[in-house]
Amino acid sequence: MSTAAVPARRSGQVLADLIPSSRVRDVALVAGGAVLTGVAAQIAVPVPGSPVPVTGQTFAALLVGTTLGARRGLLSLALYALVGMAGVPWFAEGGSGTGAPSFGYVLGMLLAATVVGALARRGGDRSTLRTAGTMLLGEAIIYAVGVPYLAVAADMSLTAAIAAGLTPFLIGDALKAALAMGVLPTAWKLIDKR
Repeated sequence: MSTAAVPARRSGQVLADLIPSSRVRDVALVAGGAVLTGVAAQIAVPVPGSPVPVTGQTFAALLVGTTLGARRGLLSLALYALVGMAGVPWFAEGGSGTGAPSFGYVLGMLLAATVVGALARRGGDRSTLRTAGTMLLGEAIIYAVGVPYLAVAADMSLTAAIAAGLTPFLIGDALKAALAMGVLPTAWKLIDKR
């Protein structure tokens, strides 16, 4: 993998690393990422025939992972999951706890934020093509955990879970990836011009 597009002074950094380092910064970024994900989860559109709505939650989780990096991204999504499990109604459609059929997607977001954060630290958010690959891999991880959980939680066959919990979301996820492909590389270009 070539790093020619990544200026040497930015190699190994994620966007959050550009803010002066401190424990307060890290705590604020982790908490802010959890809140952003919780707020984005409230942007929900029901999908006919599916117990899982279209939300801004997955986009926020992947954005948190890429901008904060693997460790802070994981901590942020873990905080989001733990607070939601404790009863704060900030999962999709104001849900909380572990009983919802969509909770597997939250678990998938933990892993996805970690992976996309690690890729971003290696330049996975610096160009349009790399960002597309990073986001699509993150989405695939979310589905790899979420769809089987949906099948078990909703007592569905795997085929029915794919039809209800994956297929209706592919176009929206492609649009979310396209948005990230525009935003993240552009942010790096603007920063590198300074």
